[in-house]
Amino acid sequence: METNEQYRPSENWVEIIQSWSSTLDVYLDYLLAPWSLIQFALIIGCYFLARALAGRLNAPIENAIRQIRGQKRLLRFLALLLRRLNWLLYAPILWGMAFIIKTMTWQSRAYFVTVAASLATAWIVISIASRFIRNRTVANSLAVIAWSVAALNILGRLDDAVTLLDAAGVSFGAVRISVLSVIEAALLCGLLLWLATVISNFIERQLRANDDLTPSLQVLISKIVKTLLLAAAILISLAVVGIDVTALTIFSGALGLGIGFGLQKVVSNLISGIIILLDKSIKPGDVISLGDRFGWITSLRARYVSVVARDGVEYLIPNEDFVTQQVINWSYSNRQIRTEIRFGVSYDCDPHEVRRIAVDAVSDLDRVLPTPAPICHVTGFGDSSVDFVMRFWIKDPEKGLTNIRSNAFLALWDTFKEHNIEIPFPHRDIKLRSPVIVEQAPRARTPKKKD
Repeated sequence: METNEQYRPSENWVEIIQSWSSTLDVYLDYLLAPWSLIQFALIIGCYFLARALAGRLNAPIENAIRQIRGQKRLLRFLALLLRRLNWLLYAPILWGMAFIIKTMTWQSRAYFVTVAASLATAWIVISIASRFIRNRTVANSLAVIAWSVAALNILGRLDDAVTLLDAAGVSFGAVRISVLSVIEAALLCGLLLWLATVISNFIERQLRANDDLTPSLQVLISKIVKTLLLAAAILISLAVVGIDVTALTIFSGALGLGIGFGLQKVVSNLISGIIILLDKSIKPGDVISLGDRFGWITSLRARYVSVVARDGVEYLIPNEDFVTQQVINWSYSNRQIRTEIRFGVSYDCDPHEVRRIAVDAVSDLDRVLPTPAPICHVTGFGDSSVDFVMRFWIKDPEKGLTNIRSNAFLALWDTFKEHNIEIPFPHRDIKLRSPVIVEQAPRARTPKKKD
């Protein structure tokens, strides 16, 4: 950022054009020299030589790397180098060729070979360093930018390029925005945002390891810290570049209007997420039912809640639904949950004995709690059976409810079979008021065969 009084664009443009024009003339004359053509031929020949050597060495080196066990980081780094084996061979070959030319002839006759070796070395270092960034798009973009800067510096034109980028810009009153300032702001902002993300992730891991904090409080603190760090990174980037941060208050009215209309749902989900964290109505690990969705919460995000069902399907439910709709939290204040199953037995069975046997059968199941103890009640006399309800308690709803009910039914089935207790099924007896005469149809005669 610069003011109009500090900058004279016309003079810089003229100086840059004249400097680059004269340099281009010198390069064109030098490119047509015989030794320049020889250097280009040597550069191309060294590249094919490096590729041939890499093709021969790739398999033995890969087999040696596969023998390493228990060192994942070392294996990843060696695999990273192996994928760039041709460039790792190309750069030393070029440096060796430049040394031979300088030793046998004049130093100026190795200029293009030296430049090619420097560019290859810079690309190796930058490409390897950029692989440590997980985001591939960001990594590739930074690699191209870094190598372009290195190439301009090797060619001795970095200062001219910086001046040219600084010359291209627009003015807004007393403030001037150039291409160089935009690039610097973007790079600095990206670096600070990356640092803010790394620091916030580290703080989040430390909070999760603290057993004194509840899961909801851990998520709330980590979100506040991350938001503050990201906001600080953006403000610092703008301030370092030269933008007056106080001037951004001009856009607050337009931003509020845009949020009110275009981002209403987004802001509603963000505020709902804060409300959920503050009132601790749900937290990671809770088993919930929302409409026809049943599962346990795996994470609380700024815009949605991740709920994983028993079949492995992950639902991303907006935070607003947890505030405006009825939510069943099976483990809100107490993880103990009562469930029940209904069954019927024949009228020939003793109901007192059935109750005792049913309670004993369900009590032997692993997930059923001994306290409160299972209980069985008679609920009515049906058309074909004496109806019962069995109620029991569990404390691990995240393991499922249908499966424990199924196990309880199977336990009753086995116990009733063992004690000869009949589980009736609906049937009907038909009584006819008047007798019905049933006649047998005459058999059809078989025709005789003629001789």
